[in-house]
Amino acid sequence: MPDGTELFNGRHVLVVEDEYFIAEDIRRAFEERGAQVVGPVGNVDDALAMIETCPRIDGAVLDINLREVMVFPVADALRARGVPFVFATGYEENAVPSRLRDAVHCEKPIDPARLAKALFGPAAVG
Repeated sequence: MPDGTELFNGRHVLVVEDEYFIAEDIRRAFEERGAQVVGPVGNVDDALAMIETCPRIDGAVLDINLREVMVFPVADALRARGVPFVFATGYEENAVPSRLRDAVHCEKPIDPARLAKALFGPAAVG
């Protein structure tokens, strides 16, 4: 299916985004395709707490800048747990630390089908 529905179906996806309307658009688009959205959360501390306490996270979408705090500790925590993630942001790839540059980088506005393929397709990287 071109909208990524088959890839999202039943997956638990953490959404880390500080802009309410963007977070809600992502949540709605993912849920319409069968995902269970974890969050959304809008800051690093809440995201880290979610990663620590949530028993199942199959993938994550991370905005890089959360109210002037960079999301990289969240990416590190997800990577330590083996959870694939993508950076969904307006920042250029060179804003990402070299240790995380192999993660998929999607520019906003976000295309749910592209995110599904990046997170859960055969070549997913996180």
